[in-house]
Amino acid sequence: MWRPDDELGDAFQVATLPAPGAARAGTRGHGGAVPPRITLVRASRGRLGGEDGAGPRAVVLHVHGYNDYFFQRHLAQTLAAAGYAFVAADLRRAGRSWRPGEVPHYVDDLHEHAADLALAAAAARALHPDVPLVVHAHSTGGLTASLWAHSVRRNDGPDLLVLDSPFLDLRSSWFNRTVGTRLLDAVGPYAALRPMTSAPSVYAAHQHVEGGGRWEFDRTLKRPEGLPVRAGWLRAVRRGQARVARGLEIAAPVLAARSARSGPDREDNPDLDREDTVLDVRSIARLAPRLGRDVTDLVVDGGVHDLTLSADGPRGVYLDAMLAWLDSRLEAAR
Repeated sequence: MWRPDDELGDAFQVATLPAPGAARAGTRGHGGAVPPRITLVRASRGRLGGEDGAGPRAVVLHVHGYNDYFFQRHLAQTLAAAGYAFVAADLRRAGRSWRPGEVPHYVDDLHEHAADLALAAAAARALHPDVPLVVHAHSTGGLTASLWAHSVRRNDGPDLLVLDSPFLDLRSSWFNRTVGTRLLDAVGPYAALRPMTSAPSVYAAHQHVEGGGRWEFDRTLKRPEGLPVRAGWLRAVRRGQARVARGLEIAAPVLAARSARSGPDREDNPDLDREDTVLDVRSIARLAPRLGRDVTDLVVDGGVHDLTLSADGPRGVYLDAMLAWLDSRLEAAR
């Protein structure tokens, strides 16, 4: 099943699995007859600077956001050096799981991605059966992971949950969040693939080395031109966010991390590299306490939307704080 990962290098291996519920592959908006799949990436701790002969302290499962996929070698390297095993998942129709004929990142029910996450979690636990499972989830992945952790809180849930700028609410006006959502709920089922918004991602363009950033990634999988936000997908997201707003009961301790400030996703923003230009961090601060009884707030001054892609200083603050929180929670659980 596992094979060398030619894209990320010899410290990584990759595998693909049929996505759960593949019978839905032929329904509208699901890419015709293309059966969905998920892609798993695992890291060799020995080749990333960890002690390969020693058992890991825990296994970390990373989950990406919208218009995103796993390419952050440095995240795996940081965790390996600290004694953690690492697995990442590209969910159905996202990243390296996407295939021609599929609508990129499209689902019309977040339960689809939750099922992918459950499969990835089972695979991570099978690789490392005797250690805790930590889920590290970014943006829309953070929303899905939160809903999944709530739904499986009595069995098979994560032991610890780390959320990197979770997508807990729209960054929009009150009118769009209320009246617009009601209209979307009515229209979404009948025009599921209708683009609601379509704009370039200045954030993604600025992150790439060719845009002056510090990261190399495949721009067909994380697109600077952006991805259309389609009615069916946004309807599913709004339903998930409404569930968060009513309050969840995640049993695992949660670390909810965010930048200190939000700003516009425009070329003329001088703080593109110091702000979250995708989400409103105030909504994360407001809603994160509703995830469960044990939620720790982490604010990273100078962080961007994906805190792992921030400049050296704030990125180091985030990674160090995350490791310290993991250390303390794992020690307390012994």
